[in-house]
Amino acid sequence: MTKLLLSIHVLAAMLVIGPITVAASMFPRYAKQAPDSDRAAGIAKLLHRICRGYAVAGIAVPVFGLATGAQLGVLTDPWLIISIVLTAIAAAILVMAILPAQRRMLGEADDLNATAKRLAMLTGIFNVLWVIVVVLMIVRPGSTTGA
Repeated sequence: MTKLLLSIHVLAAMLVIGPITVAASMFPRYAKQAPDSDRAAGIAKLLHRICRGYAVAGIAVPVFGLATGAQLGVLTDPWLIISIVLTAIAAAILVMAILPAQRRMLGEADDLNATAKRLAMLTGIFNVLWVIVVVLMIVRPGSTTGA
C-alpha cells in the first residue's frame, strides 16, 4: 500500500505541480504583451486557466503525501513537517497572490510592468519552495525509514 500511495503522490506532484510552475513562470511575459497582441492574450488566458485548474487538482499532492507519511510512520519527522509547512506556504502564495495577480493582469491594462515584475518574483518564490520540498523529499535528513 505504501508503494502505491508514494507512486500516486510522486506522479501527482510531477503532473500537477510541474505544469503550474511552468505556466505561472510564462504568464507574465504573455500578459504584458496581451494588450497589443490577440495571440499573447489568448496564451495568457490559457496559462491562467492551467494554473487555476491544476491548483484544484494539486490538492492530491499533499493528500497522498500525508497518507504516505502516515503509512511510513514519519508524520512527526522534521523533514516532513518542514515540507508540509513549505507546501502550505506555496499553496497560499498560489491561491492568495499568483492567481489574483494573473486575474488582475488579464482584466486591466494599467501598470502591467509593475504587476508583471511582482508576479514574476512571487512565481520565483513559489518555484523555489517546491525545489526545497523536492530536495527534502529525496534527502530526508534524519530519516530512519530506509524507504
